[in-house]
Amino acid sequence: MGRCRQRRYIHLRNELHDDFFLLEPGSSERARESIAGPVDPTGGFPLGTRLESFMSPNRKRRYAGSMLTYSQPPVLLRDAIGDLDAVVGLLERNAPYTPLGGWYRNVGDPNAVTSPLWFQNDWVHADLAVEGSNLFMCDERVIEAARNFYGAEVIVPHSLYVNIMAAISESGPAHTDNPMFRGRSRANTPMWLLRAMLWSGLFDRWSIVQATAIWWMNDVEGGGLSYWPDGPAKPPHRHAGDMANTSLVGDNHGMFHQVEPVGPFEAGTQLVTAAAELAPTDDGSGDWTVTDRGEVVYRAPLGRFRVSVLWKASVYRTEEERRSVECDTLSLDDVARIFDAALAERGVDFRFDLDRLDAPELNRALAEVYPEAVPIGAGRSVFDA
Repeated sequence: MGRCRQRRYIHLRNELHDDFFLLEPGSSERARESIAGPVDPTGGFPLGTRLESFMSPNRKRRYAGSMLTYSQPPVLLRDAIGDLDAVVGLLERNAPYTPLGGWYRNVGDPNAVTSPLWFQNDWVHADLAVEGSNLFMCDERVIEAARNFYGAEVIVPHSLYVNIMAAISESGPAHTDNPMFRGRSRANTPMWLLRAMLWSGLFDRWSIVQATAIWWMNDVEGGGLSYWPDGPAKPPHRHAGDMANTSLVGDNHGMFHQVEPVGPFEAGTQLVTAAAELAPTDDGSGDWTVTDRGEVVYRAPLGRFRVSVLWKASVYRTEEERRSVECDTLSLDDVARIFDAALAERGVDFRFDLDRLDAPELNRALAEVYPEAVPIGAGRSVFDA
């Protein structure tokens, strides 16, 4: 399956010194108050401390100890897809869909009835490009919006996946999307580790800026999107109602966002096992069914499901910049070495053990040292229910 000829259209993410005031001894109280962690007595800041840059409200906000970006609000595109029947065909051809997994959804017992009706499939990634995916991958309006949003010349679309949801009375998790680093991505690195790398602020040199477009097929009961372009300490914005055939283009890797509860709500959140599948029926009704262990547990027309398609692209300021950094990659040994040096500097006793990547204890230990922020106003997550 051929891919579209990729237009490469960045964001000034790794030039931190242009965007931050790095605190020196004797810094002002105003500078000190911007720190989201303890300041050492000399007026400097410890490794990993996050600093909010002093910028006018119409500029991007960043934290110097992390590549996390508090971006401008995303760009809204209306009438985003011209051929909605082609989207329905894509959905049908690539069924069945399976329950969402991920860094916040660790499935222990596959027979446990713990998964909400939140289904997902990949349509494009490194080794896959399903027939018809160019409808989204090569969307010129989205590419142009990403180019303008980041002020970039190089946009490289690389991933496309779909979410289909129904009957979830709680919200999704409030989160930033999983980061990518040169040499480290979800293809070869546990997602919890990618997030620890993000929040540690130790790997900004290798970060790859990511543009995201989210497209919604239809309006359903509930199903809005809350998002925090002003950072997690400010109230969220919302995209809710009149969402059909709209796209938001922006920086979901540097902006907290959260799916709001999705109807219908009469029966509360419906749960299935990790083995459940969502697919269209073959009876000509147009309905889709959720089948779990041989039993149909949910049935509704496609229009009653919240359907969204997510497009991802790597962003570089120029082609020269892309070429200059492409060979500077991270191995897992590099990750362990950098974490160990930082942990030693902090006086933390434990060390990063590559032989224990699957051990929950390592995940928890790093999360204690490098905790993720929790945005205010976030709804209760279905995965915490």
